[in-house]
Amino acid sequence: MTGALTGAALLMFVGTGGSVLVKTIEYWKGGTTVVDRTLIAAMVLNVALILFGWFRYRGLAKELSLLTDADQRAKLPWQSDPLTGFLNRRSLIEEGAALFTGSLRRGKALALLTIDLDHFKIVNDVHGYAIGDALLAQVAEKISAFVPGSSLLARLNADEFACTVVFDTAYPGVVDRIAERLIADFSKPFVVGGTEIHVSTSIGIARSDIDCTSMDALLRTSAMALHAAKVAGRNRYTWFDGAMERSVQLRGDIEAGLRAAVPNDTIVPFFEQQVDLTTGRITGFEVLARWEHPTRGTIGPDVFIPIAEEIGLIGELSLSIMRQAFTAARDWDASLSLSINISPMQLRDAWLAQKVIKTLVETGFPASRLEIEITESALFDNLPLAQSIVGSLKNQGIRIALDDFGTGYSSLAHLRALPFDRIKVDRSFVASMLDNPDSMAIVNTIVRLGDSLNLPTTAEGIENAAVEERLRGMGCAKGQGYLYGRPLCAAQVRRLLAEKRLLAQRPDRDAPPPRGIAPRLAS
Repeated sequence: MTGALTGAALLMFVGTGGSVLVKTIEYWKGGTTVVDRTLIAAMVLNVALILFGWFRYRGLAKELSLLTDADQRAKLPWQSDPLTGFLNRRSLIEEGAALFTGSLRRGKALALLTIDLDHFKIVNDVHGYAIGDALLAQVAEKISAFVPGSSLLARLNADEFACTVVFDTAYPGVVDRIAERLIADFSKPFVVGGTEIHVSTSIGIARSDIDCTSMDALLRTSAMALHAAKVAGRNRYTWFDGAMERSVQLRGDIEAGLRAAVPNDTIVPFFEQQVDLTTGRITGFEVLARWEHPTRGTIGPDVFIPIAEEIGLIGELSLSIMRQAFTAARDWDASLSLSINISPMQLRDAWLAQKVIKTLVETGFPASRLEIEITESALFDNLPLAQSIVGSLKNQGIRIALDDFGTGYSSLAHLRALPFDRIKVDRSFVASMLDNPDSMAIVNTIVRLGDSLNLPTTAEGIENAAVEERLRGMGCAKGQGYLYGRPLCAAQVRRLLAEKRLLAQRPDRDAPPPRGIAPRLAS
């Protein structure tokens, strides 16, 4: 409206103002020209309207500018991280798109470094969120200092950052040096609020000229490389390669398969014989999980167990294996026990003991014939909870074994803290004891320690008679390994026990059990 009014005033001024001004000037010079007062009034009115329109325009322009600034300020939190000032993920993708295509057009490559602080959650838990935020701000400053000024910097989530580096494809070492400097500098302590904080970092790197067609793909592949760096041990950097993509696809297939296999009991128990080293008799079996995948064939537990732990299925999987194993072993001879390993993740479940006991009751398997194996690493997270779970299991007559003894960090402390019934010597020491004097010394020490604490020992990974003979001489109570045969499915175990007359429950419980497979007959 203001614009239309001002425009009309300007047209009127052009139409009438010119002649009125000329006549007015001649009149003032003493001429005889008569000026129509109506025209003079119209001209003055036009000028007033023009001035009004101008000032109103200035006011509207200022208001519009303020509204625009407010709109930009409103959008700012959606574009950048308020703590560090870095871009967020969405903005990185949007602004990085031009950098991505520009680098390709100039014959260069764009590297994306995804930077993650290792175990940052511990900093928040120990020092509080204020210290954690201050640490993140310092981390952002260091990243800014080490990368070129043209780099895009982003904070992707709580403790994960990203930065871009344009480089000549013939000299990728430029990016290597940046990653190396970041890792080296982050290994130095940060001083936050007068407190020294030690962190490390893992970095994944992807490049636009290899297997990447967009900025979004670059982010995805650098995340894969970051995961590989963490799996490799953290505090390092890793470049993306195609094998990582295949690994991710395989993991996705396994995860999807697990979600269907666990509730359907298609992951089944296998049984590895445990033998009395003095008599050669079978004393029981360790239960192992085996998965025959419909398209990928046999998948080992070292592949699917970690994935089950990551996706929260390990508890359900473990109970499924227990249920199947207990059902299969109900009518075995009462002298035969079952040993089942518990994942460290399961020891975080306060109801674990109740779940195990419920499974025993449902299947009718005696608690006295069950031995639960716990690794030392499982005890670090929450020792009081582990003590509570172990106590509940022991109260029901279940025995507890400390598995992989000697590979942890505080073995003696754990032997004192929990009421174990048995020590299992890790297979890595047993397999190398004849060739490595240190391994021999470790095994001998563990056996002597167990004897002094009245804790019988079981040696894992026995593969030849010479190792068995040496362990027997040391006083090791039991052994297991390929010397006594490969792990067997439930049907194979039944045939073996039928041959040894260890299936039907005999009335003379006190009679010594028949001998198992003698070592010399093992395949």
